[in-house]
Amino acid sequence: MRGVTRCLMLLDTASLYFRAYFGVPDSVKAPDGTPVNAVRGLLDFIDRLVKDHRPDDLVACMDADWRPQWRVDLIPSYKAHRVAVETEAGRPDEEEVPDTLSPQVPVIEEVLDALGIARVGVEGYEADDVIGTFTGRADGPVDIVTGDRDLYQLVDDKRGVRVLYPLKGVGTLQLTDETWLREKYGVDGSGYADLALLRGDPSDGLPGVPGIGEKTAAKLLDQFGDLAAIMAAVDDPKAKLTPSQRKRLDESRPYVAVAPKVVRVAGDVPLPDVDTALPHTPRDPAALEELAARWGLGGSLQRLLTTLGD
Repeated sequence: MRGVTRCLMLLDTASLYFRAYFGVPDSVKAPDGTPVNAVRGLLDFIDRLVKDHRPDDLVACMDADWRPQWRVDLIPSYKAHRVAVETEAGRPDEEEVPDTLSPQVPVIEEVLDALGIARVGVEGYEADDVIGTFTGRADGPVDIVTGDRDLYQLVDDKRGVRVLYPLKGVGTLQLTDETWLREKYGVDGSGYADLALLRGDPSDGLPGVPGIGEKTAAKLLDQFGDLAAIMAAVDDPKAKLTPSQRKRLDESRPYVAVAPKVVRVAGDVPLPDVDTALPHTPRDPAALEELAARWGLGGSLQRLLTTLGD
């Protein structure tokens, strides 16, 4: 029952500010001419989310490491195509980010901090992992706001965990629960990671099992239950697999052995001790006033402050 206990909202922050950047014209600029479309767009997103969903707690989850080495060690192709520059040995790769977006990220972080909105990123982990760990530890319902379908794996009707997937800004959201997942993909939240693993995901550099597309993966999961049971069936001559399915799954054992750790979000991130309560007044009014003036945050910030103060 939503509202009986505290509701936690988790923002996949990078996903949202990327959407804001591409959704708000770059003619939205600070007094010095610097584009602030991602900053103002994200503030507008948060304002709308708080107005519409009234969370008790809010965390802006960050990518402290967008391509963790431990995932790359398991599957070297993981997000490899997103690497813009192969840096010197011993230094991390850099993600390809639009030139006028990169300078806005520190501004976003400073504004969130001055507002008092909890901002959490943990070295060696992606925002998805931070979200997964917060979700696992939550006592009440959780709303995960993301444009990344990978987080569908956390959907859990019994625990009140759902994904709010932006279709147009955040004013039109797809409320993703297990009923929707079963209708769309034929799996529930816990089965989505196995589906994604088998199907593969070119956007993340995950090869999947050759010849096993989304529909076939869903049928196999419906037939056998989970990934472990599917792989056990490969060794069972009585199991109802086609010869090609059996062959392709058998040949993909090395991938299937390591992919679950890559595809599934971590649930054991060492989270810092932070106050996640939705702030009603700014943590640092003086800093916020200075940021507002320097970056021309105008109505976007004022609307959010009004909403937080209600």
